[in-house]
Amino acid sequence: MQRMTETGLPFFQFETFPPGLTQAVFTRLGGVSSAPFASLNLSSSVADSAANLRVNRQRAYGALGYSTETLVHAHLRHGADVARVTRAQQGQVAGQVDGLITDDAGCGLAMNYADCAPILLVDARRGAIGLGHAGWQGAVQDLPGAMVRAMMAAFGSDPGDIIAGIGPCIGVCCYEVGEPVISAVRAAFADEAALLLAQPGKPRPHFDLAAANDENLRRAGVRRVENAGICTACRTDLFFSHRAEKGKTGRFGVLLALTKAEGG
Repeated sequence: MQRMTETGLPFFQFETFPPGLTQAVFTRLGGVSSAPFASLNLSSSVADSAANLRVNRQRAYGALGYSTETLVHAHLRHGADVARVTRAQQGQVAGQVDGLITDDAGCGLAMNYADCAPILLVDARRGAIGLGHAGWQGAVQDLPGAMVRAMMAAFGSDPGDIIAGIGPCIGVCCYEVGEPVISAVRAAFADEAALLLAQPGKPRPHFDLAAANDENLRRAGVRRVENAGICTACRTDLFFSHRAEKGKTGRFGVLLALTKAEGG
């Protein structure tokens, strides 16, 4: 990923993504919210004020030419449900889903995070994109694979044409887990030993969330995956972290949109 700045607002972009997209992984910097939501909280699910949220969204989305009213949002449920959306749903919450897909040029997708992994999919050949939210529950339920299969069914996507990005999320360095995570990972992945790693001096294993989501994408046939490699719990100077900040924190946002029709 590379760090960018637009109208003074920092954000990150995936370097392997093709042109014809608007993409941004926003940080927690550049907003108006006070602690513990300082400063660019983009979620209404935390106890930040509506006035702060409105200004933060105007700053973040506006820096890229969008607004809350020109994006499609989702009510995240930590599951594997995926919805196909269009510009007709701009300004709306598409439903209780953790994945959104579209082939509607100009249709922007937005989601918020604080340790769960942003999953971004781009099929330039079909002119289609997907945005997902995968924490441990999304990983064991294979939300990334569900998104790929939804794009195959809706748009005729070939998984080999899809480029994926895994955004900043809690890293294996900081993600100590117990039950029911351990049993769920063992049931979902054949090589759970590569994902549940023993740590010196720690009684419980650490879960590699990014690697689990990478595995899901590759099992679905995606060959090109760019991993941000940024731990949100380590980098609370840049991102919100539910784990590191003991649940008292905001949510950083991701925006993904087709800015023109791609491919054929």
